[in-house]
Formats: sequence, C-alpha cells, structure tokens
Amino acid sequence: MERRPDAVLTVATPADFPHAFAKAWHTRNGAAIAALFAADADFVNVTGLWWRNRNAIAKAHDYALKSFFAQTTLTPGVITTRMLGAEHAVVHCRFHLAGQTAPDGSPAKDRSTILVFVLEHTPSGWVAVTAQNTDVVPGKETLLNAETFQPVDYRPR
Repeated sequence: MERRPDAVLTVATPADFPHAFAKAWHTRNGAAIAALFAADADFVNVTGLWWRNRNAIAKAHDYALKSFFAQTTLTPGVITTRMLGAEHAVVHCRFHLAGQTAPDGSPAKDRSTILVFVLEHTPSGWVAVTAQNTDVVPGKETLLNAETFQPVDYRPR
C-alpha cells in the first residue's frame, strides 16, 4: 500500500534521507518536507510540539520556514543508519542550523540538533513514519524546570 502522494524528492536509501530533508527545508515550502513523510506520520519538534499527520507537519513547517526560519540553512553532518530488516530503518543525523531570526527580529546564534527518523521503504522510496528533533546543548546533561526551563549539568566540577 502506497502511503504518500508523489513527492518532490525521492529518497533511494535511508542514508540519503537527511540530505533530502535539508533540500526540502531550503525550498521554504512545508509541503516539500511533508512529502517525505507517510500520511499518518508523527513529528516531535525540539520543544515537544507533536504533529500527528502529514498535513500538520506541512502546516507547522510552512509557517516556520516562511517566518523565523526563512533565512536559515540546514546542513546535515554525521549520519548513522540502522536497518531494522529490509523495509525499515532508523536514521540519526546531526544538523547545523544557521540564520534563524529571534522574536525581536535580530539574528539568532547557530544551533545544532539531532534528528531521528524512523523510515519505511515504499514503492516510491523511503519515507519517514516518525521523526524526533532534539537540540544539542553543549556541556549540559538534562533540562530543569525551576522558574524558567533551562539546561543544567549535575556533574561535579
């Protein structure tokens, strides 16, 4: 059963998926990103927003890519792939994000994230059935909610 319409980008191998995601990102079109996902896919962003289908993924990314991510570049770095049989794979990719706009309109500093994709092979290529994005906070171990939500490190110095 085909789980998506014809996509702008066809993904031939799981290891190609992060590059296809970055290419779709640079179109500034949420539908291009969503076309890489199954119709019933999930996407959890860095703050825990959980989009539960391709349309929600498209809408959220389209808004972001046309506003605070409008000038960004997303560059794939280290990619690992773990096959879960012939038809499924888990792909981790460390991405570098530059060019985000802060709420006051000023330029934000660069960020690194790790995106995890669970992929399924379909007749038209590999599609994501779920994705999870996590910000990398150097030198920190976890997050703490104490008046403000902040990254912390408990390790002795």
